[in-house]
Amino acid sequence: MALRDADVIDGKALAAGLRAEMALAVERLKRDHAITPGLAVVLVGTDPASEVYVRSKGKQTVEAGMNSFEFRLAEQTTEAELLALIGRLNADPEVHGILIQLPLPPHLNSTLAINAIDPSKDVDGFHISNVGMVGTGQDAIVPCTPRGCMMMLRRIYPDFRGKTALVIGHSNIVGKPMARLLLNADCTVIVAHKSSTNIPELARMADIVVVAAGVPGLVKGDWIKPGATVIDVGINRVPAGDGKTRLVGDVDFASVSKVAGAITPVPGGVGPMTIACLLANTLTACCHAHNLSESALSSAS
Repeated sequence: MALRDADVIDGKALAAGLRAEMALAVERLKRDHAITPGLAVVLVGTDPASEVYVRSKGKQTVEAGMNSFEFRLAEQTTEAELLALIGRLNADPEVHGILIQLPLPPHLNSTLAINAIDPSKDVDGFHISNVGMVGTGQDAIVPCTPRGCMMMLRRIYPDFRGKTALVIGHSNIVGKPMARLLLNADCTVIVAHKSSTNIPELARMADIVVVAAGVPGLVKGDWIKPGATVIDVGINRVPAGDGKTRLVGDVDFASVSKVAGAITPVPGGVGPMTIACLLANTLTACCHAHNLSESALSSAS
C-alpha cells in the first residue's frame, strides 16, 4: 500500500493554465496577423446537459478571445437542414472549428453529421479521417478528452516507454483514441470493456489506469497497483439524499486514493481539461488554415 494518499491532479488549475496560454496566443494572432479563431457549436434540441455544456463552451471561447458562434436548432430539425448548416460552416472562413453537440435527437445520424464536417475544422477529433490519422500516428486533431488525459499523464511520465496502461472502456470518444495515443507514445496498452471478465487482475498490472466506463465507483482500491496513476474520466450523477444529487466518477476515490500515486478527482479533474483542449484544437485548426506556426505564437514576446 502507498505510504501516503495519492497526489490529486488538479484539472482545474491545469485547464486554467492552458486557457491562459490560449488567450495569449490568440492575442498575438490578432495583433500580428489580424486573425481571430472562430468556434461554431451546433445544438439540436433542448437536452438540459447539452445546454449547460454549450453555455460553458461559449463562455470559455469568448474569454480566450475567440469568436463564438452558436447555432441552436429545433428538435424537429431534418437531416438535410443539419447537413446544409454544416456545409455553410465548412465554407465560412471565419469558422475554424465546428462542434456538433452530442447526443443528437434519435432521428438524426450522428456519424453522418460528424463526417460531413471538414476534417480540418473537426475540433472534436471525431471525423473518420482524424480518427484514422491518430490511429496510425500521423499529425491530426486529437479528441479533446484523450488529449487532456495525455497532457495530465505527461506531467507524471515524460517517457511512457516501459509503462503498462489499462484503459477501461472502448468508446469511440474516449477509450479507443486514448488507447491509440498511449500506443503511439510507446506504452504497453491493455483495453478492457463490459465483456472483460478479469478487469481487477488487469488493473493490478498497470502503471496507468484510465477509466471511462460510465459505471459509478467501478474501480476499487484493491484493484490498483501501489503508486499507479489513475485517470477518472467518468461523470455520473447519483443520489445524495434529501432529493439532491452529486457527481461521482467511475473510480471509488476514497479507496483508490489510498493506493495510487496520483489520481484525478471528479469533479475538477478531466472535465475542465476537455473544454480547454477544445480551445487548443480550435487554435490549432486556425493556424493550419492560415499556414501559421502555432509554436511561434506560443514563443512570441
